[in-house]
Order: sequence, then structure tokens, then C-alpha cells
Amino acid sequence: MKKEITPAASAYAAAGVDIDVQNAALRRVRRWVESTHAAGAGAAWGLFGGLHQSPGRDTLLVSSIDGVGTKLMVARMVGRHHTVGQDLVNHCVNDILAQGAEPLFFLDYYGTGRLQPQVFAEVISGLCRACRKNGCALVGGETAEMPGLYPENEYDLVGVIVGAVGRDRVITGKEIRPGDVLIGLHSSGLHTNGYTLARRILFGPGQLNVSDMFPGLRRSVGDVLLAIHRSYLKPVRALWQHVRIRGLAHITGGGFPDNIGRLLPGDVRAVVDRSSWKVPTLFNFLQMTGRVDDDEMYRVFNMGIGMVIMVREQDAQRALGILRKAGERPRIIGRIERGRGDVRMIH
Repeated sequence: MKKEITPAASAYAAAGVDIDVQNAALRRVRRWVESTHAAGAGAAWGLFGGLHQSPGRDTLLVSSIDGVGTKLMVARMVGRHHTVGQDLVNHCVNDILAQGAEPLFFLDYYGTGRLQPQVFAEVISGLCRACRKNGCALVGGETAEMPGLYPENEYDLVGVIVGAVGRDRVITGKEIRPGDVLIGLHSSGLHTNGYTLARRILFGPGQLNVSDMFPGLRRSVGDVLLAIHRSYLKPVRALWQHVRIRGLAHITGGGFPDNIGRLLPGDVRAVVDRSSWKVPTLFNFLQMTGRVDDDEMYRVFNMGIGMVIMVREQDAQRALGILRKAGERPRIIGRIERGRGDVRMIH
């Protein structure tokens, strides 16, 4: 019998990040943001990327901005900085991919109290590596030294991406309807969200340090935490050439309920079956050690699924075959039913 997950107190909020407070703050400023939309700006509030009409009438520009978050603290602890630039680019690529867009160019912001040339070089080398892999030009950036604002030996990393999509191929979720199938693509680990809670668990109750072997895995804690955030551009591009994609959800901060929910029309519900895939050891250890309930785990972490693709039921098997040929291990993880624009997690 299927069991529904019920809301519970937030361990993530106790660790210092309250998703509900963030969502409320965003709702408060929505009217101000929309007042800036001049001619060409798309009504993309709540989607993964912002839409804008390009000079060509049949093309939309899609943009997104994001950071690496407290994963940077892990990079400093390990002394390894070439992966976080790849995290940043891939994360941003996935965000605009959720609207069907292919990347065009990228810009970065690197802020620090005092520039450490070797660390800076490692970060930028990672940015460039990921840009090349995603066919995205790194066209500029800002490198800022601000003593007193940033703690010693710390830095922040933020990126802006701009891509493009044909007007007839843009994905907004409006085409999602009852009967559609949810296909999950595996993640490579935590990706770039939930690190505040993960660090609190691992270096607190877990009593681990970055050089220890991660319990149940053959890799160090540092290696597990710094696993690079995957780009899903190539498999999704391969699928899009043959199958109409009705919705794409990048599973980042907010997990399954918030990221799938932002796409849904008001008359449908996404039902995600947690028993349809095996949750990686990493997440099981975090849950057990941190005593985090199921509902919050699936809201904070990706739990092993980094991208969710929604297609018509009649296209599902063909989609699975195409994704397998592209090197993925896709699996059907749920369906769309009639509802009220909500997401239901079952097991």
C-alpha cells in the first residue's frame, strides 16, 4: 500500500537555511520584479530561466544566475578548487535547459578578500572546461578583491548564463496533462544544494573529516562532497530531437516538491514514487545520521535524481530507449494526475 509523506519540522532551517522563508520573500518582491519587464521580457516568474525576446522574432533568449553555495567551503577544506567552476557552469546550463534552451555564453563573478592566484586559476580552469564541454563561451566576468567583506582565504563564485530556444520549442510546463510520465535521470551526488545541512550532519553528529572514507563507499568524504554537478544537456538534446518534452525539472534547492511543482498547471498533480529508484548510500547516511525525516530529505536533496523529464505516456518507452543510447540510466519515477498544481510523494 502506498504511503503518503507528511510535512515535518525542518532540519535544514535549523542548520541555517529556511526554504519557506526564501519562498515567502520571493513572493513579496514579485510585483517589483515584474514592473521592470520592458518589451521583450517573458512572463517567466517561477521558472528555472528567464525568457526574453531576441531580435529574431522566432527565438527567445533564456538566462539564469546562480552560485555554488557552501560547497565552496568544502573545496577550501579539501584544498581542491578546479571542480567548483564546473559545478557552476553545469548547474546554470541545466537551469536554462529546463526551458529547452541551448547555452550561448557565460559570465562569472569571483569575489574575495585577497586574491590567491593559484586558487583563482583552478576555479577559472574549471569554468573553462565546463564551458567547452557545453559549447558555451566564457565571454567575461568580474574579479573583485574586497578586504574586510570576505573572511580570509574565502571566496564567492557566481555565474550568469544566456542561451536561446526557438519559440516553438520553449518548455514552460503548460503542455503537461494527466497521464504524462515522469522520467528521472540520475545525479552524481549532492550536486550544488543542501550543503549547509550535509556539512552540519557529516562534521557534527557524523564526526567525520574530509580525509575520512565515507561510510559505505570507497571514496573519501571530500571526494563524495566535491563530485561534480552533472550537465544534462547532451542526453536531453538527444531526446528532444525525437520526442516532444512537456516539462523539465532540475532538482536543486527545494527538491522534488518545489522544482516539479513550479512547472505544473493548476489542474494537475505530479505523483512521484520514491520506491521506483534506489537512493544512493550518501543520502541514506545523511538521513540516518542527521535524523532527517523523509519529507525534508526529498525537499532539500536530489536523492539520486538530478533531472525529471515529463513526456506523453505513448512516448515514454521511446524516450527511455533514446536516453539509454545517450548513456543514461533513466527510469520512470511517477505520473501526472488530476490535481491542484501540487506534488505528492508516495512510497
